[in-house]
Amino acid sequence: MRTKTYHIWTIGCQMNVADSNHVAAHLDRLGYEPVDRPEDADVIVLNTCVVRQSAENKVIGKLGSLKPLKKKQPDKVIALMGCFVGIKPNPALQERFPWVDVFMPPSEPAPLVNLLTQDTLNADARAADQQATQARWDLQDTLTTQSLRHLSLRGEIPVAAYVPVVYGCSFACTYCIIPYRRGKERSRPLEEIVAEVKDLVAQGVREVTLLGQIVDRYGYDWGGQPDLADLLRAIHDIDGLWRIRFLTSHPNFLSDRVLDAIADLPKVMPHIEVPIQAGDDEVLARMRRGYTVADYYQLVEKIRQRVPDAAIHTDIIVGFPGETEEQFLGTYRVLEELRLDKAHLARYSPRPGTVSARFMEDDVPEEEKRRRHRLLEELQERIQREKNQALVGERVTVLVEGQRKGKWEGRTPQNKIVFIEHPENLRSRLVEVEIVWAGPYSLQGRYVRDVRPAHEG
Repeated sequence: MRTKTYHIWTIGCQMNVADSNHVAAHLDRLGYEPVDRPEDADVIVLNTCVVRQSAENKVIGKLGSLKPLKKKQPDKVIALMGCFVGIKPNPALQERFPWVDVFMPPSEPAPLVNLLTQDTLNADARAADQQATQARWDLQDTLTTQSLRHLSLRGEIPVAAYVPVVYGCSFACTYCIIPYRRGKERSRPLEEIVAEVKDLVAQGVREVTLLGQIVDRYGYDWGGQPDLADLLRAIHDIDGLWRIRFLTSHPNFLSDRVLDAIADLPKVMPHIEVPIQAGDDEVLARMRRGYTVADYYQLVEKIRQRVPDAAIHTDIIVGFPGETEEQFLGTYRVLEELRLDKAHLARYSPRPGTVSARFMEDDVPEEEKRRRHRLLEELQERIQREKNQALVGERVTVLVEGQRKGKWEGRTPQNKIVFIEHPENLRSRLVEVEIVWAGPYSLQGRYVRDVRPAHEG
């Protein structure tokens, strides 16, 4: 009997990567094997993102490319998953893409699994599945499938893995589509997360990144106990786990307890992603962020006092509705003065259904958005180069995750990418390297010694 196969295409955030891994685990359990090309797959899964228009355009283009493939091979199962689908049934989406067999909410593989495990795929069975799927979608606000929460066991196990700890978001910024597409905030039980991390470590994973749209709000939906700090301490005790990260934080919820956990727990890396989004109080108020520029400065100072070696990353949106040149220059000053380790920059893109799309005019011309984006990019590139060049001659520890273009690649505790030339296989080894070259986006290092070899758990 021919082995059944699957292909998963993923775009978007780390949460989507984790969701795709979970879908792969389910498909592996059903006896399917992964293939690199959709043409060779019996099941094709598109895991989608709509946080920006450019991502949504890529999804639509990918869906269009599958239409002739489905017409030529009608027995293929095409599944659409993620934020393009959302958390509620969307008849218009099903009508627009009739060649898609099953629509899956974010983080929820059950509709696909149920379809594939039917005895037959005749019309009556499909109709029954649609009714069952509707019932599950109605329960989506309170029920999420939590079985088989581990990586696909096929192929090479990654050194570093993502673990969702909070699904959805209940803190609706005016520009953000995530609450509409991923639903309200739902924390996973601590014991379940610990069990998943133990399973990952048993498979060979050495680093985990805990994920949440606002990861600091872990536990808020059940009263705050246990919270993220408690979760970090519970995971820290797992033998064989070497490193822990978490993202993304929010200035209003990055608590002293979490900062204390970073400072006190050796496995928790000094790497904090806490977006400011804009450097002007009026813009922040229109974004409904809930803090001021002064609040953000105070938080950065607190982080640097409590965790002196911390790398701080931020997110910034340029060209938000109503943003003046003076307000943009406020954002420029924030980056110039705080000299953060990394800034993820984006041009504002109105998303249907959000407050800003419904009630605010997208009045900053696209050309002006690009100019502002470019100015921040050039500034941040200079800052990153200067900060990285200060590391030349220093020794750092690197967890090696794999090989790229003939060089071993890994990350420092501060999440800086380091490339290492070495004849031996360094994958899954924690090594000490001397930095010999630094650019704005990566470093190059000379191998010095092993801190932990690959076989040491």
